[in-house]
Amino acid sequence: MTEFDALRDKQAIAAVCYRYAFALDARDWTALRTCFTADATAYYRDQHATQGYPAIETRIRSALAPLSSTQHLIGNVLVTLAGDAADSVCYLQAQHVRPGTDGGDMFIIAGRYLDRFVRTPDGWQIAQRRFETFWTEGNPAVTAR
Repeated sequence: MTEFDALRDKQAIAAVCYRYAFALDARDWTALRTCFTADATAYYRDQHATQGYPAIETRIRSALAPLSSTQHLIGNVLVTLAGDAADSVCYLQAQHVRPGTDGGDMFIIAGRYLDRFVRTPDGWQIAQRRFETFWTEGNPAVTAR
């Protein structure tokens, strides 16, 4: 692999991380689907495995449905390549808004995504995503389902 190939792959993986965030905020399920392999596994805040893309989308939809808006900010993307697989870590700060919630309308979650990517015929996709929370601020009832 040339240095150019490595840079191109790292940029493509970072683009998936950004596309994921934009897809969540736009509720763009078609774009979200392009981020994951069909058999992907995700571990979100409760650390229980969510198996397969359909279950991941269902879980995300149900989490976002009660919210009027969200803003997911991704930064500090670090990628380690290993042939047709890669590990990635990126920071996340996510603002959640739900007007009329007792105790306040906003909740911020900050943390990081730890991802395992694989190269597929459709490009780099997330095979495993693990979210780790660093801190929160505001009213957690905003994200209650």
